[in-house]
Order: sequence, then C-alpha cells, then structure tokens
Amino acid sequence: MIDDPQLAAFCDTFSKLDKTCTEKLYSIYSDDIVFIDPLHRVNGINNLKADFDAMYANVITCQFDFRHGVRERQHGFVTWTMTLQHRRLARGKPIAVEGCSALIFASGEGGKVIRHQDYFDAGALLYERLPLVGMLVRRIKRIAAG
Repeated sequence: MIDDPQLAAFCDTFSKLDKTCTEKLYSIYSDDIVFIDPLHRVNGINNLKADFDAMYANVITCQFDFRHGVRERQHGFVTWTMTLQHRRLARGKPIAVEGCSALIFASGEGGKVIRHQDYFDAGALLYERLPLVGMLVRRIKRIAAG
C-alpha cells in the first residue's frame, strides 16, 4: 500500500506509460533526471524520453504492479512486479520480474523525481532469455546455488 500522495501519483503515472504516451515522463521527472537500472544509465529528461521510446519499440505490453512504498522527505522507495511482453524475448510470452525503485524527489519543481534507480535481476529479465548467454547464466546460477 502506498499512502504518500506524491509517491502514489508517481506510481500511478508510471504504471500508465506505454509506447503511445512516453511524454508523461515530463510530468513526473525533472529536466535533469538521472535514471539508473542494471542495464543502463540515462541523464536528462529528453534522453530518458528517447530511451523509453526506443525501449517500447518492441514491447507488446509492460505493466507495473506497485505494491509497497514509503517516502520520507525527499526519499521514496517502492516495490513492484513488472510483467513484460517483448517481441524479442521469450517468444513474446509474459516475463514477470520483481524489483524496487529508489527515488529522490526535488524540493521544488512540484516535487518531480530528480533521481530514479531501479534494482532488479537483469539475468531473469534479459540474459537468461538469450540463446547462448542464457544457457551459461542458468548454469552459473545452478552452480552458485550448490
């Protein structure tokens, strides 16, 4: 459950993003946003929008189920499950990945997010889905698990 209104508004807007409306990013992120996830780092709102446009090019659906969130002053944290259908991954079948986002909100600018860092298992999302790399990643995981 997300009680903080600003954090809830962020999650609501983010969960409505798709390839037809990436301009919604401008309403939740500051101009100098720093967006980081296990696969890349993007600086600036225009670069982030271009990155999202490119990411969504092969996405069939991408849904976020935000479960828990807390915010204290400028710092917010939310947990989520992302369910992704991508033309080039898992033959277009849904992939569910658990993750969380650490957010920093600006004190001005209407409280837009100035830093967003996602934490999730990139192997479960991407690397395990690639033909040769996937086999190696799954084998490494089995060895590590004992």
